[in-house]
Amino acid sequence: MALPQALSTKAQRAFLGTEAIVVIVMVAIVFGKVADHVDLVQSRYKTIPCYLALFILAEVFELFMAYDALRLRNIIQLVGILLFHSALIVMSALQVHEAHSAIVHDPSANWTTDYVNGGGPGTLWQNVFPFLIVSPVVIGVSWLVMIFFVRQLYHEFGWAIFHVVGANPAAKTMYQFYQVMICLLKFDFFAFVGVTMQLLILVLAKNTAEFGLTIAAIPIVFVLLIGAGLAVQREIKWLMSISLVLMLAAETYFYKLVRFYEPASREQYQTVRATLTTFTIIAFLLLFATFAIGLRCFADFDKGLLKSKMHGQSYRPVGQPYKSNLFGAKKEDGGYGSGAPLGPRVSIE
Repeated sequence: MALPQALSTKAQRAFLGTEAIVVIVMVAIVFGKVADHVDLVQSRYKTIPCYLALFILAEVFELFMAYDALRLRNIIQLVGILLFHSALIVMSALQVHEAHSAIVHDPSANWTTDYVNGGGPGTLWQNVFPFLIVSPVVIGVSWLVMIFFVRQLYHEFGWAIFHVVGANPAAKTMYQFYQVMICLLKFDFFAFVGVTMQLLILVLAKNTAEFGLTIAAIPIVFVLLIGAGLAVQREIKWLMSISLVLMLAAETYFYKLVRFYEPASREQYQTVRATLTTFTIIAFLLLFATFAIGLRCFADFDKGLLKSKMHGQSYRPVGQPYKSNLFGAKKEDGGYGSGAPLGPRVSIE
């Protein structure tokens, strides 16, 4: 089976082949080195498996989003991926601090006095520190490379929206808000799964009702987000109204942010408080932005955009050989402007 047309250019293939494998390998090495010397079941060390799971999820999600954006020729989603990638830089940098808090309890100890808890030369911390540093560096460098490729893809995809909605500026703006809404719904799902996964690893016991309810919430939220996507695409007003109300209700889920700092529970989050707080706040802002953009999309219902939403993604660019033959071929090749030269004009004088 041939590769999809979305992989037809070097820029697109390079965009998909980013730093995912390198980052996952670095995180896995850190996990393996720490797991060989400590019991990861202890709450102080749970930041390490949380770190591994979060970055595997993030890299797989980013690859899926990149392929999806290239398949749909959606430059707005590519810009969203750049913002997502910048958030990964922040998260990977925070993980260096939190891994240090989890591992090092005696900064002055070296490998001869306390290999596991020390921070001096030859200790466990000094062994894993280089691998922790590699992740934010690789992600940062790849972010710069991705900016270059997204710029190329911007020019390549420039006519996609024009083909879908025509030259009407109002229709173009409405369609762009629709694309932003669909993109935000995808990132909402990642944010919710990311927060939930961290809570499951860190604090929730498997034999509690809260553990079961938290796991059950994942497919429910997935269905609700799909419903919101269908509502905005097909302009189903009653379903869109329900989706917007549920988005507001879901904002109350972030009451868990208070628990990170309450005296009764703050010790459970000691080594992951910075990452979990940052992640939760970003998820909250994403959901609020989705609600705001959803209101704008709701206001654009019944304004003639339904056909473009339903069938716009069927757009495929004209192949380069065809365009070349149609407009750019040389005269001797039979292109535009070719043909037999005109004979000398006859004067009647």
